[in-house]
Amino acid sequence: TGLFLAMHYTSDTMTAFSSVTHICRDVNYGWIIRYMHANGASMFFICLFLHVGRGLYYGSYTFLETWNIGVILLFTVMATAFVG
Repeated sequence: TGLFLAMHYTSDTMTAFSSVTHICRDVNYGWIIRYMHANGASMFFICLFLHVGRGLYYGSYTFLETWNIGVILLFTVMATAFVG
């Protein structure tokens, strides 16, 4: 969905909001693609946090190398989501 949104989105500070409204109003099914993208990202993070919670519950943090790689991946995904 991100690829379809990127076809019509402009990241300029003056036109970013108008490009989002253009996607929602003028692009065929643009509103549903935007909401699918937002809900898909939310579901991805819910699954990610459930996975971390499962690891804490089962004590997977005792395997330090694997746990540290998972924590690094978690912060990398969070940073990527923050900057877009």
